[in-house]
Amino acid sequence: MAEPFVEMEYCQITKDGQCACGDDFQWEKPAGEERCIAVLSDGLGSGIKANLLANMTTTMALKFMRSNKPILRSAEIIMDSLPVCEVRKISYATFTIVDLSAATGRARVIEMGNPGYIQLRGETEIPPCSTGNLVSSRWPDRQMDISEIQMAVGDRLIFCSDGVTQAGLGRPEYRFGWRRQGLLEFARELILADPGISARDLSRTIAFNAMSINPDRRCVDDITCAVIYLRKPRTLRIITGPPFHKEDDGAFAALAVPDGGKVIVCGGTTANIITRVLHREVHIDLKLACCSGGLPPPGRMDGVGLVTEGILTLTRVAGLLEAHEWEDAPAAAREIIGLIEESDAIEFVVGTKVNEAHQDPKLPVDLEIRRNIIKRLHEILEKDYGKKVTVRYF
Repeated sequence: MAEPFVEMEYCQITKDGQCACGDDFQWEKPAGEERCIAVLSDGLGSGIKANLLANMTTTMALKFMRSNKPILRSAEIIMDSLPVCEVRKISYATFTIVDLSAATGRARVIEMGNPGYIQLRGETEIPPCSTGNLVSSRWPDRQMDISEIQMAVGDRLIFCSDGVTQAGLGRPEYRFGWRRQGLLEFARELILADPGISARDLSRTIAFNAMSINPDRRCVDDITCAVIYLRKPRTLRIITGPPFHKEDDGAFAALAVPDGGKVIVCGGTTANIITRVLHREVHIDLKLACCSGGLPPPGRMDGVGLVTEGILTLTRVAGLLEAHEWEDAPAAAREIIGLIEESDAIEFVVGTKVNEAHQDPKLPVDLEIRRNIIKRLHEILEKDYGKKVTVRYF
């Protein structure tokens, strides 16, 4: 993968006392395009009504951007479609739209009413580059600012709702709130302390810090912070099952040597082949057996990485990923999922020799053969987790 990876994450905190967040964030990668579109909207007020306004805005904006509809006409349709607030007699939702080409790093940022975006190259701010504004004759009080920017590998784009920049209002040290400048300085400090900080950690830290500076540490307005991080992809190779032809053992084992990414070996037979060919030892902490959750405990292979049991463990991993819940998962499954979470591109190297032990009809029904498990993992990782997945058979 020579193309940079777009890591896009957000953190959202709902206003105290409300059952729904008045902000909404949606993003997608249109099929067949090297393009990422993200929309953050802040609905008027808070609670269910604000959530409805924001959700309608993000949904329509995504659809219009995907189809390349003119932005002014799109905004007019959005504003015309929003329900009118019974109290204030207006329909209103702010938005920030980012349309980014992963291949070139070119991005268009369209803002209406939200705090201005921040682009950071390392801890250095790239000043906003507004190329003009648009105003609808039907909605003259709602100006849209358009920026055409160039992102380089390592750049981060931060955008948020005003629950972030107005945090702290009511405290003497934040007379006018945290403001964009306070957010900028805080983000720079975080990146300086940890240059590789993920989009997830950066957005979460900003959002929770915004809440912490509010009076009594309460969430007095909906808070949403989104971060786009353009970076080199992180790769993970999962090797499982012996190759069909024994004479391929050498080439198969060579793939276990990390080449810039991380490697997991799943399966005892697979590990034995790699150990024999590469002369590497597997070390297992037997103390973990008592808390392994019904799966064999994980081990480590010198110069390779994590080693686990094969079919049972991968089946458990697939189930946990489908359920989106793995806090109490067995150690081996939890470690595999942790490495998957950290990675952008997942490559499965699958041996196609059938292990007779897995054809025993007495084994559980959900104990699928290896290729079906990989197919299941392939689908869930691409569909629900946005990973780029490839499969290579031996």
